Amino acid sequence: MPEPAPIAAAPPAAPAADTVAAVPAAPTAPSAAPPAAASGPTAAIAYAGIGDEAGPDLATQLAALDTLGWRHLELRSVGGTAVADLDDTAFARVAGELSARGVVVCCVDSRIGNWARPVTGDPGPDLAELAVLADRCAALGTDRVRVMSYPNDGLPEHEWRRRVLDRTRRLCDLAERRGLRLLVENCAGWAADSAERMLDLLDSVASPALGLLFDTGNGIAHGYSAADLLGDIAARVAHVHVKDARSTPQGTVYTVPGQGEARVADCLRMLLAAGYQGVWSIEPHLALRPHEPGTALSGDPAGFTAAGEALRRLVDRVVVPAAPGWSGGAVGLVRRGAP
Repeated sequence: MPEPAPIAAAPPAAPAADTVAAVPAAPTAPSAAPPAAASGPTAAIAYAGIGDEAGPDLATQLAALDTLGWRHLELRSVGGTAVADLDDTAFARVAGELSARGVVVCCVDSRIGNWARPVTGDPGPDLAELAVLADRCAALGTDRVRVMSYPNDGLPEHEWRRRVLDRTRRLCDLAERRGLRLLVENCAGWAADSAERMLDLLDSVASPALGLLFDTGNGIAHGYSAADLLGDIAARVAHVHVKDARSTPQGTVYTVPGQGEARVADCLRMLLAAGYQGVWSIEPHLALRPHEPGTALSGDPAGFTAAGEALRRLVDRVVVPAAPGWSGGAVGLVRRGAP
C-alpha cells in the first residue's frame, strides 16, 4: 500500500546527530519543508507521543513534548474532549497553536470501533465521527486516523466477522473519498489479537485506506504475545504505539519501555527488519488509561517524559546495535543508503 508524502525534518537548529529525516505523514502538514539533503535514500523513524498521556490540556501536552525535544504529536483529546467533539472555536485554537509551534500531528486517535462501540451498536456515530475528523485531519495536516475493530456482543463468529467487514468497508469508502488512512489497532475488536484476522480484514476489505496500527504492550493486558503476533504482520504495519507492562496477580502494571514483559526491543527490531518507516509513538498508560473508569482525565507529564527517555535509551543501547545501518538520536532514527 502506498505511503503518504513526507513531512519536514526536525528543526535545523538541532544537532546533526539528533536530526531525523522526513517521515510519512499527510502532504499538507502545516510546517512542511523539504528534508535536508543526504547522500542516497534515507529511511527514518520519528519519536512521538499521544499527548493526553502527559496531561489533558494542550499546554501540558506541548510542554512535555518540548521537554523531550520532539515535534511529532499524536492527538486523542484536549481538555478531556475527543478531537471530533471539540466545538469549532476550541478546535481552531488547537489547530492554530499546533501550526504556530511547528508541531506535526502524525495521527488522530478516534473512538471508532472501540471498546465502547460493539458491533451490534448503531454504526451512525462512527460514520459521523469520521466525517468530522476528515475535515479536522485536513486542518491538522495528517491523513491518519486510529480505529479499532468492534468488540462482539453475543454474536456467533461468522456474523461478528461479517458485520466488522461490512462496517469497515463503509468507513473505508468515506476514508478513500476524503484522503484518509484508517489504522486498525490490536486493541478492542474482532481483529484485536489475531494476526490471521488482521490479515483477513486487510485482504477482504482490500482498501488503500486501511492499514494496521501495532501496539507493543497491548498483549500483556489482553492475554496474548504481541511480539509473536507481530512476526506475522510486521510488513503490513503502518503506525506503532510503544508501551510496556507486566502481568501481576493484581492485574496489569504499566512500566516505561524496556522494564516490562512486552519484549519492546524485540518488537522494534522486527519492525526495522521488515522495512518499517514512520513513527514510534509512546502511549505509556502510567497514569491515563481511557478504557478504565477514573483515569479518563488524568495524565502525567513526568511519566510521559520518563517513558520517552526510556524509549530513547532502549533504542540507542539495544535496538540500534542490532539493526545494521541505523543510527539513533534525540528525535528518532535514520538509516542512510536505505534501499
